[in-house]
Amino acid sequence: MELKEYFENTVGSGILATADSDGKVDAAIYARPHIMDDGSIALIMRDRLSHHNLQSNSHACYMFIEKAPGYKGKRFFLTKIREEQDSELLQSLRRRQYLNEKDESKFLVFFKIDRELPLVGAGD
Repeated sequence: MELKEYFENTVGSGILATADSDGKVDAAIYARPHIMDDGSIALIMRDRLSHHNLQSNSHACYMFIEKAPGYKGKRFFLTKIREEQDSELLQSLRRRQYLNEKDESKFLVFFKIDRELPLVGAGD
């Protein structure tokens, strides 16, 4: 199954792990990524700790845990390649909008996938 199809059809939870330039780690709940035509993935972020960490350390790990019996899902080791702030593309990709949402900048952050592994195991 292609990644775009996988994320469109699989229910689950995502976690993005980042670290700052000193190696201080953060993990946060994130929605399913957007799979771009060039094979990169994109996440919509607010200007919070995960986004801040990516300014000084471009590496991250995204883990997707399927809502299914057992431990199923995927892990992606990522490198940030670029970002856009409050762009038309970002607005077109949004899956939800909240009525009480603050007027806060959002970033569409693009990553290349360095490595993909299953949720559990080495992925031989």
